[in-house]
Amino acid sequence: MTAPITDFIYEGLPHRVVFGRGRRLQVSDELARLGCRSPMIICTPEQRSMAQTVAAPLGETAQIFSEATMHTPLGVTEKALAAVASHGVDCLIAIGGGSAIGLAKAIALRTDLPQIAIPTTYAGSEVTPILGETSEGEKRTQKTLKVLPEVVIYDVDLTMSLPVAFSVTSGINALAHAVEALYAQDGNPIIALIAEQGITAMVESLPVLVKNPLDVDARLKAQYGAWLCGTCLGSIGMALHHKVCHVLGGTFDLPHASTHAVILPHALAYTAPAITPAIQVLQRVLKSEQPWVALHALNVELGAPTSLESIGMPRDGIEKAVQLILKNAYKNPRPLEEVALTGMLERAYAGAVPVSE
Repeated sequence: MTAPITDFIYEGLPHRVVFGRGRRLQVSDELARLGCRSPMIICTPEQRSMAQTVAAPLGETAQIFSEATMHTPLGVTEKALAAVASHGVDCLIAIGGGSAIGLAKAIALRTDLPQIAIPTTYAGSEVTPILGETSEGEKRTQKTLKVLPEVVIYDVDLTMSLPVAFSVTSGINALAHAVEALYAQDGNPIIALIAEQGITAMVESLPVLVKNPLDVDARLKAQYGAWLCGTCLGSIGMALHHKVCHVLGGTFDLPHASTHAVILPHALAYTAPAITPAIQVLQRVLKSEQPWVALHALNVELGAPTSLESIGMPRDGIEKAVQLILKNAYKNPRPLEEVALTGMLERAYAGAVPVSE
């Protein structure tokens, strides 16, 4: 028997999604639809060659800015804005993961330039109106349609070379969006359906990718799951898990996706006593009475990091992190308590199995 339907509000996000193998070849068509002729392609230094491949058929007016970096630091954004102004850019094309897409969003926020996002990871930022920026050692987020890309192109071929380790952490990052969507304060039955399908796609595809990174069907399923999970993130508010990850990433410069992988089981365990319906869904999907333990075990199975210590978190940073988590806290079904949060982070630091208290 399904749960009774209650009152809810659902708002669809206004963007165009182009999904399929070889779709990257349609970038020029999408530029024409937007009425743009002078794009700037944004990427990290590591993905400059991929950006050059996308730029080649677009002509001499296409520029490349390859200095995107984690957590969207303000200094990089200011440098990119200067390049946009000097080259007469009329459209932004982000290719890569959250770093490239985040920088394009930061530019769009300040210029209103249209965006085409071509994700090569599973982070999901491309389908959200959310921007996180770092300034003076603190990461701040905001939600506005001004940063939502107008077009998203999903091409599985661009994910085939994604290293297994990053495929795993990026996929768990996506998983976290859908897990929190199941108990979001502003959730609704449509997003709950999308979340369950997204979680299912990720937990089915990631173990296959670990065994065979070139399995196209598994890559397609992971990319589809990432879209669904990202849609959850973009449609409703997040809770404790995302607040913790933003604090740890922005304050201690921890790798974004790996931080999500470590924290997800522990944040779920913390909140579990207050979210029985969500736990029932996760019990079904993860085939475990304790889904937080199952997520920890999935990390181990996939070779994902399980401790904050292993990804560079200083032991003496826990107290500072707790205070920042409590400051301007995200809404969470279980109230945030200093002692309980400290215990949660201590377990996450040590890589211990999460405990629901």
